[in-house]
Amino acid sequence: MSETTLQREVGFSSRTLAVMSYLGVLSLVPLVMNRHDSYVQFHARQGVVLWMWEVLAIYTLLVPAIGQFFFRVSSIACLVLSVVGVLSVLLGRAWKFPVIGDWAARL
Repeated sequence: MSETTLQREVGFSSRTLAVMSYLGVLSLVPLVMNRHDSYVQFHARQGVVLWMWEVLAIYTLLVPAIGQFFFRVSSIACLVLSVVGVLSVLLGRAWKFPVIGDWAARL
């Protein structure tokens, strides 16, 4: 994961919103509420992409045979990436996730 250069001195409210970015559907709150803070927007966009991946993984349960396997792998991957995202916020950093970070940048 590469680290992008964003504002490092973030306040409590920015950090709180950035942590919310990795809590499923709550990722929409910082995306809409704090448009002027690039640090929060970076994390919110990655969080929204993770949430969309989680939602799509639920729909793969309808696919026979491989759906359940894909759902389990996706759930574990999303959980791990969410934890890494929260840790990066708590450390005041902005780690760009592989692939997901590129998709998030397009939002």
